[in-house]
Amino acid sequence: MIAGAVVGSALSGVSVYHWRRAQAAQTPGVEGLHCETGLGAAKGYAQALPAGAVTGITPANARTEWIPKVNANKPPGPAPAGMVWVPGGEFWMGTTADHMPDARPWHHVYVDGFWMDKTEVTNEQFTRFVKATGYVTVAERKPRAEDYPQAIPDRLVAGSVVFSPPDHAVPLDNHYQWWNYVPGANWRHPEGSGSDIKNRMNHPVVHIAYEDALAYCKWTGARLPTEAEFEFASRGGLDRKTYVWGDEFTGQGNGKASRSC
Repeated sequence: MIAGAVVGSALSGVSVYHWRRAQAAQTPGVEGLHCETGLGAAKGYAQALPAGAVTGITPANARTEWIPKVNANKPPGPAPAGMVWVPGGEFWMGTTADHMPDARPWHHVYVDGFWMDKTEVTNEQFTRFVKATGYVTVAERKPRAEDYPQAIPDRLVAGSVVFSPPDHAVPLDNHYQWWNYVPGANWRHPEGSGSDIKNRMNHPVVHIAYEDALAYCKWTGARLPTEAEFEFASRGGLDRKTYVWGDEFTGQGNGKASRSC
């Protein structure tokens, strides 16, 4: 999403795109690529702390030893079109969950107030940007051999990673079973060259690399949110919950999905 103007899930959290693309180009006979959740600020924070500094923080005692604060400051002016004011404040960022080590540890973070788009950037919005600027996304460009010197030449084709769940049970410890690098996949063709976005103009734009997101932000006069801003806004006041929607992985019998790539 864009903060100041915000580019949503499709435009954020994709800074590892180049790494994934390089991995696909160097892996003979393997199409899959892992959808990284990324290494967040929590990990950097943990590495900077003295040994044992976060020991003892648990969901139980964290709920009583520190109270989150939401700023009371008013918006600085009328809301820009399509945006909402997020007042900012102090909150617990990250998690204590063992199965999400990249988001650990829980730690206190303060963010100032900021404007954020109400929704992710849509295909319609991104189409306007491309028509106005002639911009070509990373996924639409043929990878250059000099950028990927270890790549197999015939795998240097334009494309992107597509979620491709198998039609049968597979071990869950192999991400190559779930993600494929698909030639021709890009924001115009989400599932590959045979697909399009004609009936999905109000869907979030996908297959967007970090530099694509920055180019869009520059065009709109906006910026991407920080990781802390994005989590603060996503939680919507649900502080110290395992997930942004609560503590349960499923709700009302329905599985949940978090945007991470």
